[in-house]
Amino acid sequence: MTTTRAQRRRRASQRVRARRTLVAALAVALIAGAVTAFALTRPEAPTPDVDVAAPATPSATPTPTPTPLTPAQKLLAGSTDPHACAVSFAGDGIALDPLLESEGSRYQSLPIPRAAGRVFAGWYDTAADAGALTTAARLNGADLVACTARERVLHAGWTTPERNAAEDAGIPILMYHQFTQKPEGEDNWLRGNYVYVPDFDAQMAHIQQGAFYLPTWDEISAFIDGALFLPKHSVVITDDDADSTWLQWAAPIVAQRQLLTTSFVITSARTEPTPNPFVLQRSHTHDMHRAGPNGKGRMVNDDAATIAADLEHSAQILGAKEVVAYPFGHYDERTKEGVRQAGFELGRTIEPGYVRIGTDKLALPVIRINYGTTVDELAAKIG
Repeated sequence: MTTTRAQRRRRASQRVRARRTLVAALAVALIAGAVTAFALTRPEAPTPDVDVAAPATPSATPTPTPTPLTPAQKLLAGSTDPHACAVSFAGDGIALDPLLESEGSRYQSLPIPRAAGRVFAGWYDTAADAGALTTAARLNGADLVACTARERVLHAGWTTPERNAAEDAGIPILMYHQFTQKPEGEDNWLRGNYVYVPDFDAQMAHIQQGAFYLPTWDEISAFIDGALFLPKHSVVITDDDADSTWLQWAAPIVAQRQLLTTSFVITSARTEPTPNPFVLQRSHTHDMHRAGPNGKGRMVNDDAATIAADLEHSAQILGAKEVVAYPFGHYDERTKEGVRQAGFELGRTIEPGYVRIGTDKLALPVIRINYGTTVDELAAKIG
């Protein structure tokens, strides 16, 4: 189809008008956008001055002052022992720091306070027991530690020197040696040393059921000084030599009955640890349980320095000094000097008798238990 010149002019004119219309529309849009932008960005008119109270600053919540730890709590805080128990001490005139003990073990370090004009009478569960000096409630190194919330308070008992003297206690130290399972006993020259095991058990039952007080060696020492009251109903149990029969048959009995016992060990012959927590191991010398040139024990043959060196060796093995049992019961003044030089406080003989106020600490007597000793005979000796 042929397009005329007039048609071409009309179409060109239409395109021009369309472009102008588009340009005008774009111009309007640009102007509108600028106005809007100006309206959004222009600053607000200033606000007239008005007194407005500043918001109150909230006061800080006061931090509570932490409650200071008690001395017992401080002890526990510094211990990693899950069984640690802080034992505190109360009573008239008592100003002692608490001590750490281990629950389920025997008390290891209960103090024995001294005061002029009166006599310490032990530690008790309650103030009432302390006032009454109730023997069954008295606690010492023969007892197991028991706590509440890892703490325990012990109460001091006191008495007078006059009452202490009036008690007139004579403390028996029982001396055992070997043991036998034969009812008829052993047939040898040491027959008297052997105690029939069921007899020993019956004797320990008498002590356990009779609620005897079992003094520790530091208590025996303080008692001799007149600084500690011990009831008449007290007894010390000892064994000489740490014989294999003692370890096999007797030691388990004292453990079962929870009776504090001392085993005097010849450390050149035995170095193993105690068989159970109720057996204290103390010195029967290291290598002096044999005869010297005069046929008697070495403790009355050697000089004081040699005796002291032997006892020091023994103490290093046992981890304790405190008391020595003289081999064969032989001792003299040079023996005592050697014992003092070694730092031991007590010496046990084989001489019969009872420990009393004023007894020579280096000549403690004993009650010997022989084969055939009955419970009635034991009761006649110790109550």
